[in-house]
Amino acid sequence: MLSGVLSSETAVRMHIQIIRVFAKMKEMLLTHKDILLQMEKVEKKLSVHDEDIQLIFQYLKKLLTPPEQSTRRKIGFKRKDEE
Repeated sequence: MLSGVLSSETAVRMHIQIIRVFAKMKEMLLTHKDILLQMEKVEKKLSVHDEDIQLIFQYLKKLLTPPEQSTRRKIGFKRKDEE
């Protein structure tokens, strides 16, 4: 950075401002990284719960639908009047 090499008052102020900006950027990135990690944790928990809720609804739908009637041929003897 040229502002660090030059000795004028403007160059020194510019150099200090650049360092402050980089420090602020680093702080913001670290802060947002923590927030991002927390959001990912929450998202993982919710996705597990979503899968569980979907599974519960699948089982409920199975319980609500009546079983299909079997079209199998009955085993056993038939009477003459049933044929």
